[in-house]
Amino acid sequence: MKIRKLEQAFLRKLGQYTLFQIVNVLCKSLRITFKNKEVIDKLENENQKFVLAFWHGSMLLPWYLHRYKNFVGLTSKSKDGDLLTRVLKLWKYNVVRGSSTEGGEVALGILLDYAKNGCSISITPDGPIGPYRKMKAGAVIAAKKSGLPLVLVGVGFKSKRNLKSWDKFTVPKLFTKAKVVYSKPIIINKDLSYNETSKMIEKCEEILNEIQNEAEIF
Repeated sequence: MKIRKLEQAFLRKLGQYTLFQIVNVLCKSLRITFKNKEVIDKLENENQKFVLAFWHGSMLLPWYLHRYKNFVGLTSKSKDGDLLTRVLKLWKYNVVRGSSTEGGEVALGILLDYAKNGCSISITPDGPIGPYRKMKAGAVIAAKKSGLPLVLVGVGFKSKRNLKSWDKFTVPKLFTKAKVVYSKPIIINKDLSYNETSKMIEKCEEILNEIQNEAEIF
């Protein structure tokens, strides 16, 4: 029994490492053009931390581009979240587990603690179960409570495959063109009322959908 468990653990590790290598090769092959990348460059040059948000279905490239940069990422407690967590840790992300449906409030508190200690935050604001491209409160609330600017990211690929999942998860083809569009930094006032915060969430959803649509035009 003990040997069988060791074998299973070994196969899981092997599968995780293989997936990690496949994702790295795929992302390295992409021919990426950026719009408004100077926004990120300026923040990083000034050692200014920020909250980064991108749709769940387009998360592959943003996670990859911001690896090894002292980020904390939010992942769900699902089996898919387990897989993403292992990849993110190999990219040296700090990882907090939780979502709007399970452990979200505790997870937010931990994210804010990381931010106080010099980490940027990455969130997929429609995750982990949708609705598709509808922004939940997490990214805006994290920016509001941390005082960090919020930057939204749209991602598109010229040749791709969309999986039959709620988020229409996008897998780019090897060597295809990719476009990444960053928003201007958005400052969320800490003194906003509940209704004002709700309107800000709606506004950020609108901006993110606009730049996502722009990124998908080739």
